[in-house]
Amino acid sequence: MLSALHGTMKTGRKYINTILLLAGMLAATLLAGCATSKDKDKEYSLVKLHAESDDPNGGFSRTVPIYRASPVYVNVDESAFLDENDLVRAAVLEDNGFEIELDFNEHGVLLLENITRANPGRRIAIFCEFGQERWLAAPVFVKAVTNGKIVFTPDATREEAERIVRGLNNEVEKLKQKS
Repeated sequence: MLSALHGTMKTGRKYINTILLLAGMLAATLLAGCATSKDKDKEYSLVKLHAESDDPNGGFSRTVPIYRASPVYVNVDESAFLDENDLVRAAVLEDNGFEIELDFNEHGVLLLENITRANPGRRIAIFCEFGQERWLAAPVFVKAVTNGKIVFTPDATREEAERIVRGLNNEVEKLKQKS
């Protein structure tokens, strides 16, 4: 009987070790998930909107490549007229693929309306820094943008677009906390 009891204790110990091993693996997985979430909270992105320029040889403009695969060269004002400081929110939208939407505050609404009203049929080049620096798009605006929202298809993968939007929204939150 003593040997039968001893065998049960070994089997019980084996089960306990298996349970502890599984619990440890689960805890490690959860911690890795939390670390990833925390890392995503630390991601940042910056965005700058530049108006198309008439002066290709001027000291206040430069030519930039838009779209990496088949570049379109656009002459833009050197200074951005809008950036992440006027951003309220960014989102990835689904519409025949994906797009990025940038939603600006009152100041951004006024600037965007003024630039697009004064320059119908012109481009706005969108520059972004998100761990790399890239000109994402240069949509043409045929009429004034009065709602403060720009929607564009970025020169980015879906994962990069999601990363950009996460980083922009993190910056918006950080700027809100500062003010």
